[in-house]
Amino acid sequence: MANTMDTDAGSEMFASYENELKLVQADLNQKLDQIAEASGEQRKSAIANAEQVLDEATELLDQLRMEKQNIPSSARSKVNVRFRNYSTDIDEVKRKLKSLSDDRQALFGDRYTDEPQDEHLEQRQQLLSGTDRLERSSARLQQSQRMALDTEDVARGTLGTLYEQREQITNARNNLQQSEGYVDTSIKTLRGMARWLRIG
Repeated sequence: MANTMDTDAGSEMFASYENELKLVQADLNQKLDQIAEASGEQRKSAIANAEQVLDEATELLDQLRMEKQNIPSSARSKVNVRFRNYSTDIDEVKRKLKSLSDDRQALFGDRYTDEPQDEHLEQRQQLLSGTDRLERSSARLQQSQRMALDTEDVARGTLGTLYEQREQITNARNNLQQSEGYVDTSIKTLRGMARWLRIG
C-alpha cells in the first residue's frame, strides 16, 4: 500500500500514480496467466492485450520517475526504493511476456502462416492498442489537471484565511494602541487631581 509521505502536491501526485501502477500490475499479471493457458488466436489476442497494459505500466513508471523529483529530499530515499522495486517488477514482466510471445508453437500451433491477412490482423491490433493507450493517457492528463485545480483551490482558501487573520491582528493592534492612549489620558487626569488635592 502507498505510504503518506507529505502533503505537498508532488507527494500526492506520486502516490496517485503509484496506486494506479499497482492496479495496472495486477491486471498485467492476470493477463500473463491468461496467455499461459491459451493458444492460437486466443493466445495472440491475450498477448496483444498484455502488451497494451505493459505499455501503460511503462508510462506510469515514467510518470513516477518525474514526480519523485518533486518530493522533498528527506522523503525521497524511501520513494527511490519503491521506484526501483516497481522498475524491477516491470522488467521481469517484460522478460516473461517476451518468453511467452516467442513460444511460436503455443502461439500458432499447426496453423502458423505468413499470409498477408495475419499482417493485417497485427496492424489492426496495433492500431487499436495505440488508440486505447491514447485514451488512457488523456484520462491521466485530465486527472492531473483536476488535482492541480484542487491544489489551487486549497492554496486560494489558505491565502484567504491568512488575509483574514492579518486583518484580525491589525485590528487587535489598533485597539491595543487606542487602549494605551486611554490609559495615558487617565494617568494624566489622576496626576492632575493629585496635584490639585495637594494644593488645596
